[in-house]
Amino acid sequence: MNLLGRKKDNPQPDDVDAATESTAAGDGLTAPKGRPTPKRSEAARRRGPVAPAPLTTAEARKRRKELAASKPKLTKEERKAEKVSRRAEMADRRERMMAGDDAYLLPRDKGPVRRYARDIVDSRANLLGLFMPVALGLVLVTLAVPAVAVQKYVSFGMPVLLLVMAVDGVLLGRRVNRRVDEKFPDNTESGFKLGFYAASRASQLRRMRAPRPLVNRGDDV
Repeated sequence: MNLLGRKKDNPQPDDVDAATESTAAGDGLTAPKGRPTPKRSEAARRRGPVAPAPLTTAEARKRRKELAASKPKLTKEERKAEKVSRRAEMADRRERMMAGDDAYLLPRDKGPVRRYARDIVDSRANLLGLFMPVALGLVLVTLAVPAVAVQKYVSFGMPVLLLVMAVDGVLLGRRVNRRVDEKFPDNTESGFKLGFYAASRASQLRRMRAPRPLVNRGDDV
């Protein structure tokens, strides 16, 4: 029975006692009526004190040593076997990534659209692939032959080379986007990003591309 002047949503003493008993009997996450339910992080903090973050590098190093000392020590043979196993695992992961296994690729390389774009780039000869060796050759010529006339021609050739590579990159990006739209009509990836991805791969030397090319030059993709 509610008293005069008391709101109906105010908890009665019996309700408060019942909620308190429920909280004490439960897992500590249920709050009495009228109070917000505590978050799990707050409940976790109540379990015990947490060590404060280290203030200095020396303190952090000391904690790492104490943590390492608390772990069971490995023998020399066990450490060697663990290192060999870790290297073998890393080599296996890299080999799977280079082979194009989607589960081991970087986020930028994942998906059938990106794989198809790589196959298009790898199946043709690209002028962009000549940029690095040609640019390196021009620099070496400039250093080896300090003649003013040679440097003049090199200074003129570099902007022309950049212009040719830029045009080839734009044409390649448009070609890749057109063929991707034909093969994947539901593709929603940005055309600029996909074109830039194709041009970036084409500018690398074939043997340095990752993942490695899965098609040969001249193959029908």
